[in-house]
Amino acid sequence: MRQSLVMGNWKMNGSRSEGLALANAIVAGLKEGDKGIAVCVPSVYLSDIERAIENTPLALGGQNVADQASGAYTGETSAFMLKECGCEYALVGHSERRTYYGDTDESVAARFCQAQKEGIIPVLCIGETLEERESDTTFAVIDQQLNAVIDMAGIDALANSVIAYEPVWAIGTGKTASDEQAQEVHKYIRKQIAAKSQTVADKIQILYGGSVKPDNAKAIFAMADIDGGLIGGASLDAASFLAIYQAI
Repeated sequence: MRQSLVMGNWKMNGSRSEGLALANAIVAGLKEGDKGIAVCVPSVYLSDIERAIENTPLALGGQNVADQASGAYTGETSAFMLKECGCEYALVGHSERRTYYGDTDESVAARFCQAQKEGIIPVLCIGETLEERESDTTFAVIDQQLNAVIDMAGIDALANSVIAYEPVWAIGTGKTASDEQAQEVHKYIRKQIAAKSQTVADKIQILYGGSVKPDNAKAIFAMADIDGGLIGGASLDAASFLAIYQAI
Protein backbone atom coordinates (compact mmCIF):
# COMPACT_ATOMS: atom_id res chain seq x y z
CA MET A 1 0.00 0.00 0.00
CA ARG A 2 1.35 3.42 -0.97
CA GLN A 3 2.19 5.92 1.76
CA SER A 4 0.13 9.07 1.44
CA LEU A 5 1.77 12.49 1.29
CA VAL A 6 0.42 15.98 1.91
CA MET A 7 2.86 18.69 0.89
CA GLY A 8 2.44 22.43 1.38
CA ASN A 9 3.86 24.89 -1.15
CA TRP A 10 4.23 28.29 0.48
CA LYS A 11 5.28 29.88 -2.82
CA MET A 12 6.59 33.46 -2.42
CA ASN A 13 4.64 34.26 0.72
CA GLY A 14 5.36 35.26 4.30
CA SER A 15 8.10 36.85 6.34
CA ARG A 16 10.72 34.98 8.34
CA SER A 17 8.71 35.35 11.55
CA GLU A 18 5.48 34.32 9.83
CA GLY A 19 7.16 31.25 8.36
CA LEU A 20 8.53 30.20 11.72
CA ALA A 21 5.14 30.72 13.37
CA LEU A 22 3.45 28.66 10.66
CA ALA A 23 5.96 25.82 10.92
CA ASN A 24 5.66 25.75 14.71
CA ALA A 25 1.86 25.70 14.52
CA ILE A 26 1.90 22.79 12.07
CA VAL A 27 4.33 20.83 14.23
CA ALA A 28 2.18 21.52 17.30
CA GLY A 29 -0.74 19.82 15.54
CA LEU A 30 1.17 16.64 14.78
CA LYS A 31 1.70 13.65 17.01
CA GLU A 32 4.45 11.10 17.38
CA GLY A 33 4.31 8.57 14.57
CA ASP A 34 2.76 10.92 12.03
CA LYS A 35 4.39 10.79 8.61
CA GLY A 36 3.76 11.84 5.05
CA ILE A 37 3.62 15.60 5.60
CA ALA A 38 6.01 18.23 4.25
CA VAL A 39 6.34 21.92 3.43
CA CYS A 40 8.21 23.55 0.54
CA VAL A 41 9.35 26.98 1.67
CA PRO A 42 11.19 29.96 0.11
CA SER A 43 14.89 29.17 -0.16
CA VAL A 44 15.98 32.08 2.04
CA TYR A 45 14.02 30.58 4.96
CA LEU A 46 15.08 26.95 4.56
CA SER A 47 17.70 26.97 7.31
CA ASP A 48 15.35 28.69 9.77
CA ILE A 49 12.55 26.23 9.11
CA GLU A 50 14.97 23.30 9.22
CA ARG A 51 15.90 24.22 12.80
CA ALA A 52 12.27 24.74 13.78
CA ILE A 53 11.11 21.32 12.58
CA GLU A 54 14.16 19.28 13.57
CA ASN A 55 13.22 15.91 15.08
CA THR A 56 9.54 16.33 14.16
CA PRO A 57 7.39 14.46 11.60
CA LEU A 58 7.34 17.51 9.29
CA ALA A 59 9.67 17.17 6.29
CA LEU A 60 11.23 20.03 4.35
CA GLY A 61 11.33 20.74 0.63
CA GLY A 62 12.66 23.34 -1.79
CA GLN A 63 10.41 25.03 -4.32
CA ASN A 64 12.88 24.60 -7.16
CA VAL A 65 16.33 23.15 -7.85
CA ALA A 66 18.99 24.13 -10.37
CA ASP A 67 19.53 22.07 -13.50
CA GLN A 68 23.30 22.26 -12.93
CA ALA A 69 25.42 21.00 -10.05
CA SER A 70 27.37 24.24 -9.54
CA GLY A 71 28.97 27.14 -11.39
CA ALA A 72 28.15 30.55 -12.82
CA TYR A 73 24.37 30.33 -12.53
CA THR A 74 23.41 33.45 -10.61
CA GLY A 75 20.18 33.19 -8.69
CA GLU A 76 19.95 29.40 -8.83
CA THR A 77 20.04 27.01 -5.86
CA SER A 78 21.78 23.68 -6.35
CA ALA A 79 20.60 20.32 -5.10
CA PHE A 80 23.67 20.16 -2.86
CA MET A 81 22.70 23.49 -1.26
CA LEU A 82 19.16 22.28 -0.68
CA LYS A 83 20.50 19.09 0.88
CA GLU A 84 22.71 21.10 3.25
CA CYS A 85 19.62 23.04 4.34
CA GLY A 86 17.86 19.81 5.30
CA CYS A 87 15.62 19.36 2.28
CA GLU A 88 14.17 15.93 1.68
CA TYR A 89 12.12 17.06 -1.33
CA ALA A 90 12.34 19.57 -4.17
CA LEU A 91 9.63 20.68 -6.56
CA VAL A 92 10.59 20.46 -10.23
CA GLY A 93 8.55 21.79 -13.12
CA HIS A 94 5.86 23.55 -11.11
CA SER A 95 3.35 25.13 -13.48
CA GLU A 96 4.37 28.61 -12.35
CA ARG A 97 7.99 27.88 -13.17
CA ARG A 98 7.00 26.58 -16.60
CA THR A 99 4.65 29.51 -17.28
CA TYR A 100 6.55 32.49 -15.84
CA TYR A 101 10.21 31.46 -15.93
CA GLY A 102 10.54 29.39 -19.06
CA ASP A 103 11.17 25.95 -17.60
CA THR A 104 11.10 23.46 -20.47
CA ASP A 105 10.49 19.73 -20.38
CA GLU A 106 14.23 19.24 -20.89
CA SER A 107 15.32 21.61 -18.12
CA VAL A 108 12.75 20.08 -15.78
CA ALA A 109 14.20 16.63 -16.50
CA ALA A 110 17.69 17.98 -15.76
CA ARG A 111 16.48 19.46 -12.46
CA PHE A 112 14.91 16.09 -11.62
CA CYS A 113 18.24 14.35 -12.21
CA GLN A 114 20.23 16.90 -10.22
CA ALA A 115 17.91 16.46 -7.23
CA GLN A 116 18.31 12.70 -7.27
CA LYS A 117 22.09 12.92 -7.50
CA GLU A 118 22.06 14.55 -4.06
CA GLY A 119 19.53 12.13 -2.59
CA ILE A 120 16.67 14.62 -2.74
CA ILE A 121 13.27 13.31 -3.80
CA PRO A 122 12.07 15.31 -6.82
CA VAL A 123 8.39 16.17 -6.93
CA LEU A 124 7.68 16.28 -10.66
CA CYS A 125 4.82 18.65 -11.45
CA ILE A 126 2.91 17.99 -14.66
CA GLY A 127 -0.42 19.17 -16.02
CA GLU A 128 -2.29 20.92 -18.80
CA THR A 129 -3.42 24.51 -19.32
CA LEU A 130 -7.00 25.60 -20.05
CA GLU A 131 -6.23 25.85 -23.77
CA GLU A 132 -4.79 22.34 -23.77
CA ARG A 133 -7.74 20.95 -21.83
CA GLU A 134 -10.24 22.56 -24.21
CA SER A 135 -8.38 21.26 -27.24
CA ASP A 136 -8.49 17.71 -25.81
CA THR A 137 -4.70 17.38 -25.63
CA THR A 138 -4.50 16.68 -21.88
CA PHE A 139 -3.07 13.19 -22.24
CA ALA A 140 -0.65 14.25 -24.98
CA VAL A 141 0.69 16.98 -22.69
CA ILE A 142 1.01 14.54 -19.80
CA ASP A 143 2.89 12.09 -22.05
CA GLN A 144 5.29 14.77 -23.26
CA GLN A 145 6.09 16.08 -19.78
CA LEU A 146 6.43 12.62 -18.24
CA ASN A 147 8.43 11.07 -21.06
CA ALA A 148 10.97 13.91 -21.03
CA VAL A 149 11.97 12.80 -17.53
CA ILE A 150 11.81 9.07 -18.29
CA ASP A 151 13.95 9.53 -21.40
CA MET A 152 16.64 11.37 -19.44
CA ALA A 153 16.52 9.63 -16.06
CA GLY A 154 15.10 6.19 -16.89
CA ILE A 155 11.89 4.61 -15.67
CA ASP A 156 13.46 3.20 -12.50
CA ALA A 157 14.33 6.73 -11.34
CA LEU A 158 10.63 7.41 -10.89
CA ALA A 159 10.60 4.91 -8.03
CA ASN A 160 12.45 7.50 -5.96
CA SER A 161 10.26 10.43 -6.90
CA VAL A 162 6.81 11.89 -6.46
CA ILE A 163 4.50 13.15 -9.20
CA ALA A 164 2.11 16.05 -8.68
CA TYR A 165 -0.68 16.50 -11.22
CA GLU A 166 -1.63 20.16 -11.56
CA PRO A 167 -4.72 20.92 -13.64
CA VAL A 168 -3.50 24.41 -14.48
CA TRP A 169 -6.85 25.19 -16.10
CA ALA A 170 -8.62 24.78 -12.76
CA ILE A 171 -6.32 26.99 -10.69
CA GLY A 172 -7.41 30.60 -10.39
CA THR A 173 -9.72 30.39 -13.42
CA GLY A 174 -13.05 29.95 -11.68
CA LYS A 175 -13.33 26.50 -13.23
CA THR A 176 -13.27 23.42 -11.02
CA ALA A 177 -11.91 19.96 -11.65
CA SER A 178 -14.24 17.28 -10.32
CA ASP A 179 -12.90 14.43 -8.22
CA GLU A 180 -13.57 12.14 -11.16
CA GLN A 181 -11.66 14.36 -13.60
CA ALA A 182 -8.68 14.37 -11.25
CA GLN A 183 -8.85 10.61 -10.82
CA GLU A 184 -9.05 10.10 -14.59
CA VAL A 185 -5.70 11.83 -15.14
CA HIS A 186 -4.06 10.21 -12.10
CA LYS A 187 -5.14 6.81 -13.38
CA TYR A 188 -3.76 7.64 -16.82
CA ILE A 189 -0.40 8.69 -15.37
CA ARG A 190 -0.11 5.46 -13.39
CA LYS A 191 -1.13 3.43 -16.44
CA GLN A 192 1.56 5.07 -18.59
CA ILE A 193 4.19 4.31 -15.96
CA ALA A 194 2.90 0.74 -15.58
CA ALA A 195 3.41 0.17 -19.30
CA LYS A 196 7.15 0.57 -18.61
CA SER A 197 7.31 -0.78 -15.04
CA GLN A 198 4.45 -2.14 -12.98
CA THR A 199 6.68 -2.11 -9.90
CA VAL A 200 7.30 1.62 -10.20
CA ALA A 201 3.64 2.32 -10.95
CA ASP A 202 2.55 0.47 -7.82
CA LYS A 203 5.00 2.41 -5.66
CA ILE A 204 4.98 5.97 -6.92
CA GLN A 205 2.95 8.59 -5.07
CA ILE A 206 0.84 10.77 -7.35
CA LEU A 207 -0.42 13.93 -5.65
CA TYR A 208 -3.24 16.19 -6.75
CA GLY A 209 -2.20 19.81 -7.18
CA GLY A 210 -5.61 21.35 -7.77
CA SER A 211 -7.33 23.58 -5.25
CA VAL A 212 -7.49 21.20 -2.29
CA LYS A 213 -9.19 22.60 0.81
CA PRO A 214 -10.43 21.09 4.09
CA ASP A 215 -13.98 20.77 2.75
CA ASN A 216 -13.07 18.80 -0.39
CA ALA A 217 -9.93 16.95 0.70
CA LYS A 218 -11.60 13.77 1.94
CA ALA A 219 -13.48 13.16 -1.31
CA ILE A 220 -10.42 13.88 -3.43
CA PHE A 221 -8.18 11.62 -1.36
CA ALA A 222 -10.74 8.81 -1.59
CA MET A 223 -9.98 8.42 -5.30
CA ALA A 224 -8.03 5.23 -5.99
CA ASP A 225 -5.00 6.77 -7.69
CA ILE A 226 -4.72 9.99 -5.69
CA ASP A 227 -2.14 9.55 -2.95
CA GLY A 228 -2.26 13.02 -1.41
CA GLY A 229 -2.01 16.64 -2.35
CA LEU A 230 0.34 19.46 -3.23
CA ILE A 231 -1.35 22.27 -1.34
CA GLY A 232 -0.97 25.94 -2.20
CA GLY A 233 -2.99 28.64 -0.47
CA ALA A 234 -4.48 26.38 2.19
CA SER A 235 -0.98 25.45 3.38
CA LEU A 236 -0.44 29.02 4.60
CA ASP A 237 -2.94 28.44 7.41
CA ALA A 238 -1.88 25.79 9.91
CA ALA A 239 -5.42 24.75 10.86
CA SER A 240 -6.45 24.31 7.22
CA PHE A 241 -3.28 22.47 6.29
CA LEU A 242 -3.61 20.11 9.25
CA ALA A 243 -7.27 19.48 8.44
CA ILE A 244 -6.28 18.47 4.91
CA TYR A 245 -3.55 16.21 6.27
CA GLN A 246 -5.95 14.58 8.72
CA ALA A 247 -8.49 14.02 5.90
CA ILE A 248 -6.20 11.50 4.31
